[in-house]
Amino acid sequence: MTKIDAAFYRGNRTFTVEQADAPAPGPGEVQLRIAYCGICGTDMHVFHGNMDARVGLNRIVGHEMSAVVAAVGEGVTNVVPGQNVVVRPLDPCGDCPACKRGHSHICHNQKFLGLDTDGAMQELWNAPAHTLHILPDGMRLDHAALIEPVAVACHDVRMAAVQPGEDVVVIGGGPIGVLVAMVAREAGGNVILSEVNETRLEIARKLGFDTVNPAKEDLKAVIEERTGTKGADVVFEVSGSQPGVDAMTAVAATRARIVMVAIHAKKPQVDMFQFFWRELKLIGARVYEPEDYDKAIALVAEGKIDAETVITDVSPLADIQKAFESLDASPTALKSLIKVGDPE
Repeated sequence: MTKIDAAFYRGNRTFTVEQADAPAPGPGEVQLRIAYCGICGTDMHVFHGNMDARVGLNRIVGHEMSAVVAAVGEGVTNVVPGQNVVVRPLDPCGDCPACKRGHSHICHNQKFLGLDTDGAMQELWNAPAHTLHILPDGMRLDHAALIEPVAVACHDVRMAAVQPGEDVVVIGGGPIGVLVAMVAREAGGNVILSEVNETRLEIARKLGFDTVNPAKEDLKAVIEERTGTKGADVVFEVSGSQPGVDAMTAVAATRARIVMVAIHAKKPQVDMFQFFWRELKLIGARVYEPEDYDKAIALVAEGKIDAETVITDVSPLADIQKAFESLDASPTALKSLIKVGDPE
């Protein structure tokens, strides 16, 4: 059996790179030679030990990835060896109420690849064939590793139904917040990004966004000034903080749509009076559907996502421990990639 390098989460903020066996792909599976894998916010939760009960202490994480098809298992007809691909890392049951209603992305029994199963932080990875999306010719594989988080942003913006000319406020300028801002701008929104970290604000300004630091300015007053006292037609809460939740209702226009993007560790307090007073709508948005992946691939291929700015560092698989520690200590990094292999 082929031996490969794989990064295992061992608990206590520790990853170890070890030799592992790479079995041949089974029926309905595709063996992928991994190129790049991004470190997601969820991966950082794993690193911090917050998901030990779910992932255990022998898990290969990673789902924001790009790869080349190495081999296909029995019955696989949608891809062939040599094609560049990404994985939409959802493996739904197909039988629960959500799946039966066509909402398999929020399956009640969803297996999230790279968390509930082993993932892409290994040189060869067997993934279900139904999760693959083929990349267009010429797309760089490091840029392609952004497609999963861009798809999150595409889903958020689609759920919000952002229309050309609408005023949009994105609360939180981390990796997902910046990507939501880019996708909302591409949809025609007039985007203002709110963030307290000055380095991230500089990155947002470099990307051409109007910005506000709510630690230094009255966000509600600024938004009213910039929207002619109306407020924001669409608000994305991406900060995962109580101040962000306070701000989302404060800056909202009459009948605004508020999209909850962030995962809140504690139940936040929400100003329900504002929902009554201004007839607001609160929209939950979780992961993505196939059309969001297709949109994300198109945006990256067309250069409408500034991948060079979003990707702030790249480390080899051998340095995964250092990469997680550095990202954990950095309040300014956006997207960190692990270069798992060199299949090109």
